[in-house]
Amino acid sequence: MIGIGFQTKQAALDSLNDMTAGATPITEAEYRARMHKAQTYMREHNIDALYLNAGTNLKYFTGLSWSASERLVGALLPANGDVCFIAPYFELGTISDYQVVQGKIYAWQEEECPYQLLGQALSEFGIGQTATLAVDESTAFFTVDGIVNANSQLSVINAHKVTSHCRMHKSDNELALIQRAMDMTLAVHQAAASMLHEGITTTEVEAFIEQAHKKVGAPGNYFCIVLFGKASSFPHGVKEPQTLKRGDVVLIDTGCKLHGYLSDITRTYVYGEASEFQREMWQHEKQAQLQAFNAAQIGATCGDVDHAARSYLAAQSLGPDYQLPGCPHRTGHGIGLDIHELPYLVKDNPQALAPGMCFSNEPMLVVPDEFGIRLEDHFYMTEAGAKWFTEPSYSIDDPFGLEK
Repeated sequence: MIGIGFQTKQAALDSLNDMTAGATPITEAEYRARMHKAQTYMREHNIDALYLNAGTNLKYFTGLSWSASERLVGALLPANGDVCFIAPYFELGTISDYQVVQGKIYAWQEEECPYQLLGQALSEFGIGQTATLAVDESTAFFTVDGIVNANSQLSVINAHKVTSHCRMHKSDNELALIQRAMDMTLAVHQAAASMLHEGITTTEVEAFIEQAHKKVGAPGNYFCIVLFGKASSFPHGVKEPQTLKRGDVVLIDTGCKLHGYLSDITRTYVYGEASEFQREMWQHEKQAQLQAFNAAQIGATCGDVDHAARSYLAAQSLGPDYQLPGCPHRTGHGIGLDIHELPYLVKDNPQALAPGMCFSNEPMLVVPDEFGIRLEDHFYMTEAGAKWFTEPSYSIDDPFGLEK
């Protein structure tokens, strides 16, 4: 178990340094280019305007970071013209301060209807009452319902085809931010493995990973799952903490944010000496991950990648499909401003792979009531095929390749 449990918690923290130097946020010019791309698509598909609700779509297109709540905060992007914003009047100062791309703000008082104000903004754009409005797919139902009731003649459609058309293909700037975030989390993983000891709890490891992410320059954990032993057979964990024993499978899945972009890496190994069965399952997981990676070629589909991993496992009498022991979920997901975003590496998905697309590669193996093995790294598509953000685990005894 090379690199596992050889130093104290403090020494592990001391081994880490801020890794954010030179990481550049997305520029205003790139936000404007994204809006232009969306507007071109909208004109080609007879969509008159796009409503972006508070959340990652608003951030992606305008640079404005704002969390969704019961109060409408968002932006309207017409197929032709400049973006405008809608927000509560009392938030005007804060909204103005957070804006990256400037635009007119339509403000509403607490007793007023923001959905009618949205209709007014459309009218001022010269967009008629019977126009087609694409609404951000992440918008809460009560907001969509409010828009429809206040603007009954509008044709309201799901905006996911507009947003995914842009967000699925990452720019060089986006890839660089994701790469740095992945590098940060991989360093945290290695530090976490180095300070494990018999008797440590999953809660203690989660707290260490929070500190470690801060040490490398992140705000902290975006999420963190730490599982020992039998609990590792539950892909997203159990409610009770566990205490580490020799021979336990250790599964750690964590990530952080850097300028809004996310990392997400899972490492699985054994504390102590691995059994032959653990070794066998670990190696099958590694091979399934490699089969998926090799299938990721320009022009192949997302479904082809999932099939490559799943067919390998089926040949080892694991599965088939989602049966256990085997892989209970899709092979991977997209990543960017959201931890899970389009497109997905899932059975029968016809989406063709194209440059700039990013995916997790994690065809997890679950042996019910015994353990789970998840090796998760991400790759992105280039003209020449797939490229890893982080190199996969080397072996069950040397997961970080310290002696390869």
